Amino acid sequence: MTLEFTLTRNPSPVADDARERVLAAPGFGRHFTDHMVSIDWTVDEGWHDARVEPYGPLQMDPASAVLHYGQEIFEGMKAYRRADGSVWTFRPDQNARRMQRSAARLALPQLPEEDFIEAVRRLVEVDEAWVPSGGEDSLYLRPFMIANEVFLGVRAAETVRFMVIASPAGPYFAGGVKPVSIWLSREYNRAGRGGTGAAKCGGNYAASLLPTQLAAAQGCAQVLFLDEDGTDLEELGGMNVVLVKADGTLITPDSDSILDGVTRNSLLQLAEDAGHKVERRPVTLAEWRDGVADGSITEAFACGTAAVLTPIAALKSTEEVIGDPDAPAGPVSTALRQQLTDIQYGRAEDPHGWMVQLTGAR
Repeated sequence: MTLEFTLTRNPSPVADDARERVLAAPGFGRHFTDHMVSIDWTVDEGWHDARVEPYGPLQMDPASAVLHYGQEIFEGMKAYRRADGSVWTFRPDQNARRMQRSAARLALPQLPEEDFIEAVRRLVEVDEAWVPSGGEDSLYLRPFMIANEVFLGVRAAETVRFMVIASPAGPYFAGGVKPVSIWLSREYNRAGRGGTGAAKCGGNYAASLLPTQLAAAQGCAQVLFLDEDGTDLEELGGMNVVLVKADGTLITPDSDSILDGVTRNSLLQLAEDAGHKVERRPVTLAEWRDGVADGSITEAFACGTAAVLTPIAALKSTEEVIGDPDAPAGPVSTALRQQLTDIQYGRAEDPHGWMVQLTGAR
């Protein structure tokens, strides 16, 4: 049985002219809509009190479990405005199922898929005016779950809140998509065997922040992590990585410490549709190095919800540079990115039924 949602409208929403100024140059993650979704859970009552309410600060006890033990998870999604004014989202079922897997790993309750999708739908319906139009603008959606039980003790919390907030977002690359250089981290690991690498939880991202700062100091846009043995590719601080061979084969690292990327999986499906062979398997750093040297690896890209697909020109470290920092984006990367964004914005056929309508045409 799905949850029943109540609606309490924000008595002081952002004025229309102020909202339009935000939508004209939204940036990323700086402005938030007028409302948010909250659903409570307790060990005795289960999921209850689903509501759309005014966006605002949370009142949280200093002893709330999430503040001390990091028991939290989140997702990242987008809502897209089409030419006819309707608003759609991309594969929300996959985000709902991944959040369930993350919840299981972090000892949090699993929100049913239909309630997850309905929470997103309700928020977008009430804040539809915040969905930008034009270019690659979108409404970024952030579902998350926190342990808010008030106690100090290392055990799974018995009181939890699921929430959804939304933020208008401009194109990730304001000046257009350009290949980037990334930094190879040899000193730090993002996750280890049996850890939380496959869960979308804040601790994984916190662990990447220092290495990302070091990468920026080297003029690199992101950091790439290896496995704990220092031989196999894992993922970037917040994106999956894919290599493209000269024969058109796409290769992506596979391990139980890598986040199962919705964007990556979708790009790989489109590649298979176009006749490319796809390999999900362990990929060594040596394979990348040797493949670039002998010409058998011709492209590399990173992918995730925020940027969709980012071509990788070069991988840098203190010992070497793999690739050419000035190399242009490759044809496979360029074609896949265009195809996926065309599906998301309704400019192309959606052969797999990935898009879900949230609001009707204007």
